[in-house]
Amino acid sequence: MTKYAENTSVSIEKSKAEIEQTLTRYGAGQFVSGTDLDKGEAMIMFRMRDRNFRFNISMPLQTDNAFTLTETGRTRVKEAALKAWERAGRQKWRALALVIKAKLEAVESGISTVEDEFLAWTMLPDGTTVSQSAQEALAVAYESGQMQTLIPILEKKNGS
Repeated sequence: MTKYAENTSVSIEKSKAEIEQTLTRYGAGQFVSGTDLDKGEAMIMFRMRDRNFRFNISMPLQTDNAFTLTETGRTRVKEAALKAWERAGRQKWRALALVIKAKLEAVESGISTVEDEFLAWTMLPDGTTVSQSAQEALAVAYESGQMQTLIPILEKKNGS
């Protein structure tokens, strides 16, 4: 199966601008985005309905074999490897634009709520997202067989 927008020519900058325009249309503001190419990470943050949200995006590393080697295992020339890597980055941002549009349309259509659609990406006071916090607690719960507070910062806040 091919990835959504696998061969898109839409630039990352254009996708980011489209995401901001879409979010603005639905009432969001205060945007920040950034990329750490060395770590293969990108993010976009925004504020909507008195909440801060952050989408963390795993980005491809230029050194990944998927870009430096052909399908037959031969080394790609630098220009071809760079083009393949750039295409993969464009695909990630197009997919994120689609996800955000779908979530906002579900809210607008009354199918869901902002809180439900963006819960995982809601930022907590310590800077983590609900997803990051809950994933850590879930891993401990499954490993130990004991229920954990899924959002540990709330436990600290409540003095438990």
